[in-house]
Amino acid sequence: MSTGTARPLRIAMISYYLPSGSKIGVGYQVHELATELVRRGHHVDVFSECPPVEGAVYGHRRIELSGRMRTFRFALHLRRVDFSSYDVLHAHGDDYWLWRRRVARHVRTIHGSCFEEAIHIKGFTEKLRMVALGFSEVLASIVADRTSVVSPRTRRWTPWVKTVIPNGVDATRFRPDAKRRSDAPTVLFVGTWTNRKRGADLARVFQRDVLPSIPSARLEMVCRDAPADPGPGVVVLGELTDAQLVEAYQRAWVFCLPSDYEGFGIPYAEAMASGLPVVATPNIGAQYVTDDGAAGVLAPLESIGVALRDLLADSEARALLAQRSSARGSQFSLDRVVDAYEQLYTDGVVPLAPAKHGRSRATISE
Repeated sequence: MSTGTARPLRIAMISYYLPSGSKIGVGYQVHELATELVRRGHHVDVFSECPPVEGAVYGHRRIELSGRMRTFRFALHLRRVDFSSYDVLHAHGDDYWLWRRRVARHVRTIHGSCFEEAIHIKGFTEKLRMVALGFSEVLASIVADRTSVVSPRTRRWTPWVKTVIPNGVDATRFRPDAKRRSDAPTVLFVGTWTNRKRGADLARVFQRDVLPSIPSARLEMVCRDAPADPGPGVVVLGELTDAQLVEAYQRAWVFCLPSDYEGFGIPYAEAMASGLPVVATPNIGAQYVTDDGAAGVLAPLESIGVALRDLLADSEARALLAQRSSARGSQFSLDRVVDAYEQLYTDGVVPLAPAKHGRSRATISE
């Protein structure tokens, strides 16, 4: 048991998403948090629409739905669940109807901002859906006893939320391994070919700006929706197991995710923990994780290819950036994140995490 709590807690976690049914980062983070909390001696049950994750050590309570508008109906269904046997209700979404006190402590994590995503997402229907979900986040921040956001700039839409707890990465798994480093100059991408992750755009600028100068370069894409033939130099890895994903990070020379929006961006932190330089577009998540470019390269989409080319060709620059990246990445270790949540579960006061450029962190509370 960590020093953050005096006794084991019974924790109910709410997450529509889990890795067993979705590749959305929130589900992976919930899985990691729940696993670490159980390891520390707490009892955790995850309430989700997704099926149980194979091998999970925490409890699972499935709320199975079908048809349309499932995310909104999932939230309504939660009102019928009896949470009174738990000490803590920790929601990662969909708790905006739970305004009547149901547990001793109701905690909400806001993973980015749906209002912010609505600005970037394409299609009127999807924009409308994101705006509706944005209002649900605002309501949830009022309903919960304690609310945290995963990066400071997501507070733009909920400025009354003062607590920042970033997402965490298991540093016992995501770590450098020089023996696995590829002989070929390799860029790694983890995301989707279409939509806001912009994998197709990355492949285009890689082929335009990197391959003419470095013909042996490879762009490896952990991506399920890429075309069968993405063009020269691009290797689609598809969907990987956890162990295979770790190996992909260890094999790469540089990591790149040119999203037009990330609330945090867990792959950035995974890459940093793996000792990789990070190249990204200046979305709010990348700005936070890279400390506004002090621990990574931030460039507009059309300049990403040139930044990758220069890094792949300069071993000294890569080594220096990898060193800064690793130091920054240690701030996002899963241990530190779970320490902060244990404090939030009990006394509601956590350190602001992490500060810019190594300055001391202030203790804040909501």
